[in-house]
Amino acid sequence: MVETASAVAAAQDEDRVLVLTRLFEAPLSLVYKMWTEPEHIARWWGCSGSTVTRCTRDLRVGGDYFVEMQLSDGSPHRIAGVYRVIEENARLCFTWGWLDDEGQRGHETLVTVTFSERGQATEVTLRHEVFDTTETRDLHGEGWTFGLDNLAAYLAEAQSREG
Repeated sequence: MVETASAVAAAQDEDRVLVLTRLFEAPLSLVYKMWTEPEHIARWWGCSGSTVTRCTRDLRVGGDYFVEMQLSDGSPHRIAGVYRVIEENARLCFTWGWLDDEGQRGHETLVTVTFSERGQATEVTLRHEVFDTTETRDLHGEGWTFGLDNLAAYLAEAQSREG
């Protein structure tokens, strides 16, 4: 009976997991760099109508990060977390929590980003889990999709400057 309850709980958790996979026409080392250096993150990260106003990263296991975005209506949105896994050019895993006005982190989720070389391109798989509701999962899906679209454009721009 316990196994059945565990299976039901696991299935409910899967409903609150977001998985996105994108192929970027850029070398793996460049794509990874865009995820790990604050000056690059600030150029593509965020949802529609947002601008990154501050981004800090302590890129080490146990190190923290902070991103502040300003929405088009002027309202700030702040995210903070801690790196759990860093495998250069392969995988990043970090906690994710929205901060309230007092700087307290809300419901914490886990983001795992894997990078795989596909010829001259790079496949990125983003797994963001476990949201408190499917609605929150869907909203984050919209935000991540917008951000990944921005990343594709930024990568194209960066490569045209270099090439």
